[in-house]
Amino acid sequence: MTLAPVDFDYLRRLVKTHSAIVIDPAKAYLVENRLGPLVRQHGCVSLPDFLRLLQSQPLGPLHHEAVAAMANKETWFFRDSAPFTALSQYVLPELLKNRPRERGLSIWSAACSTGQEPYSIAMLLRESCPAAAPQASILATDFCPAALERASRAIYGQMDVNRGLPAALLTRYFIQRGLSWQLKPEIAAMVNFRRLNLAVAWPAAPPMDIIFLRNVLIYFDSETRRQVLTRIHRALRPDGFLFLGSAETPRDLDRAFEPLEAGTYLCYQPSKQAPR
Repeated sequence: MTLAPVDFDYLRRLVKTHSAIVIDPAKAYLVENRLGPLVRQHGCVSLPDFLRLLQSQPLGPLHHEAVAAMANKETWFFRDSAPFTALSQYVLPELLKNRPRERGLSIWSAACSTGQEPYSIAMLLRESCPAAAPQASILATDFCPAALERASRAIYGQMDVNRGLPAALLTRYFIQRGLSWQLKPEIAAMVNFRRLNLAVAWPAAPPMDIIFLRNVLIYFDSETRRQVLTRIHRALRPDGFLFLGSAETPRDLDRAFEPLEAGTYLCYQPSKQAPR
C-alpha cells in the first residue's frame, strides 16, 4: 500500500521526535510490515486509518507503540562474532591486567533490544574471565518497553538460540522449558535492564569501562549522532572501550575517540587530547 505523502511525513516526524530514528523515504515499504500488527490489533481497516487514529488523539501509549514498532529490533547472540572475540582476547585482558579485582567492571549495552547482546557479554565473561565475572556490572538499555520486558524474562525460542549461540553455551547456561529455553539465573542476574532513550539527556550513571553501541548510529541524523557520541564520551572512563557496528565510526565526533585495532575488529578509546 502506498501512503499519501502527508501520512508518511506525519509518521516520519513522530518517529524522529520520540526516538531520533530517521526513516529513509526509500524504505517506506517497511512501514506497512512493521505497523501491520498494530493496525489489526486496534481494529483499523488500513494503515492510513491507523495513522488517522494516531493524529486524532493526544500523544499517549499508542503513539509510543507505533514508534517502537518502527525501530529495527534485529539482534542475535554473539552477533557478528568479531567484537566478542576482540572483547575476550584483547579488551578484557587489557582492562584487567592492572586493575584491583574488587573494583569490578562496568559494561553498558545500549539499544539492547530483546537482550541477546548483554546476555552474550555475560556468558563471555563467565567463560573468559571467571574471576572477574562476579564483580562485573552489565547495564542494558533500550527505549522500547516491550523489548525490555521480553529481555528481562530471559526466555528464548528455538530460532533465537539457533542464531549465533554455540551449542556448548546453550547446554551450559540454558534450561529447556518445552519449546523454549530459559537462561539460568546466575547469568540473567548479571544484567540490569533499564528504559532509556539515547536521543534525550541521560540520568547520571557510573563511569563505564566498556560501551556497546552497535548498529544504532546508522539510524540517526548527523546532529543526533554528534550529541549521542558526546554523551558516550563523557560516560566512558579514560581507559575505556567503545564498540560500534561494522558500518559505523565516530566520525561526527572523530577527535574525541582514537581507533584501536583489536585483532580483526576496530574499537575506540577516548582521545588523550580531547576535553572531557
